[in-house]
Amino acid sequence: MSRIGNKVIEIPNDVQVELEGSTIRVKGPKGSLSNELHQDIGATLEGNLLRVAPKQKELTKQTKALWGTWRQLIANMIKGVKEGYEKKMEIEGVGYRAAVQGQEFNLEVGFTEPVKLKIPEGVTVLVEKNIVTVSGIDKAKIGQFSAIIRKTREAEPYKGKGIKYVGEQIRRKLGKRAAATTGTASK
Repeated sequence: MSRIGNKVIEIPNDVQVELEGSTIRVKGPKGSLSNELHQDIGATLEGNLLRVAPKQKELTKQTKALWGTWRQLIANMIKGVKEGYEKKMEIEGVGYRAAVQGQEFNLEVGFTEPVKLKIPEGVTVLVEKNIVTVSGIDKAKIGQFSAIIRKTREAEPYKGKGIKYVGEQIRRKLGKRAAATTGTASK
């Protein structure tokens, strides 16, 4: 049995869920999402409760994993159309800046040319000083685009320059000179 897959998903009043064969559609105040269920996983609607279960009686290790994964993906869709998701990132460094121009996100983070990234459909990017906010209804798209932005120039451990998530702790290292004065450098 899957611990996560066994949990029933409660559907809020302002969210509508439709099941057509293996397609699930979720509509809410923020927008709508749809997804094609895996061939081994099925879903049933009972009033305002959604139950996800495997189609086969014999549960393999893969089926158990898919069961929990798809249950959580559907729960994320429901939360996304009701409340939405957002990730905040911080840009640190002299001359490092970001700007949004139409459907393009420009980063100036120490390279000779600005890094230009196309903003995916359904994702909104806001820039306020050195804070970048990525928001939308699809958790996977937001996480993926945030990871691409962060990977452009990850925060380095010596001065902390680069892009990091707000609240993320960067493990700092001592430089050669600092290590030599404290006597921790090996001889």
